[in-house]
Amino acid sequence: MVTAIVLASGKGTRMGPGVDKCFLSLGAKPVVAWSLLAFEKCSEVDSIILTVRKDQLAAAKGLKVMFGIGKLREIVVGGARRQDSVFAALREVDPDTRYIVVHDAARPCVTPELIRETLKFAKRYGSGIVAQPCVDTIKVAGKGMMVESTPDRSTLWAVQTPQAFQADKLIAAYECYGDDKTKTFTDDAAIVEADGMQTRLVKWDAPNPKITTPIDLMVAAAILRLS
Repeated sequence: MVTAIVLASGKGTRMGPGVDKCFLSLGAKPVVAWSLLAFEKCSEVDSIILTVRKDQLAAAKGLKVMFGIGKLREIVVGGARRQDSVFAALREVDPDTRYIVVHDAARPCVTPELIRETLKFAKRYGSGIVAQPCVDTIKVAGKGMMVESTPDRSTLWAVQTPQAFQADKLIAAYECYGDDKTKTFTDDAAIVEADGMQTRLVKWDAPNPKITTPIDLMVAAAILRLS
């Protein structure tokens, strides 16, 4: 059994005060609906758990009916941090689940093909982490914005979601670090890596942008029109 966790409970402060970017309109649908539909259409996924802010519970329940998301089994109130939201969702995962895919709803250009590819890697290697090679030169800056070093970009990858894992490995890592108030993890791969597990990147060339600012909505809309 494969369970997907779709995260739509972030604050999205760069979009503006009080704005929930995952429920903004993107074409004819809210941002979050695009991700839910991609997981709905992916035949390998059996169940979806959605995390949202408390004030969006009613709107989230309406998504299931409005867009026919039959795999949406649970809607969970997310936490203050990303890892808190994932940890809350993991408590609702069916015990028969063998693989878990975690995805940020702020990446609405996800496709069933991409989800399928991460699962293929998770089944083969234990994890599948979507990533794209860095094409820009990266600088490490110190105090006063002074450059301290320039790492070799040939070894650098920009990590995205979805990220797929063996369920027992992901759950075990979150049981160790999910409630840790001293460490904040920006993705799920970092948590399983902290628990001693190596992760495997999945090279993906198609655009998979994250919506963080108003202009990102325009970019995502253009990509979705062309897809």
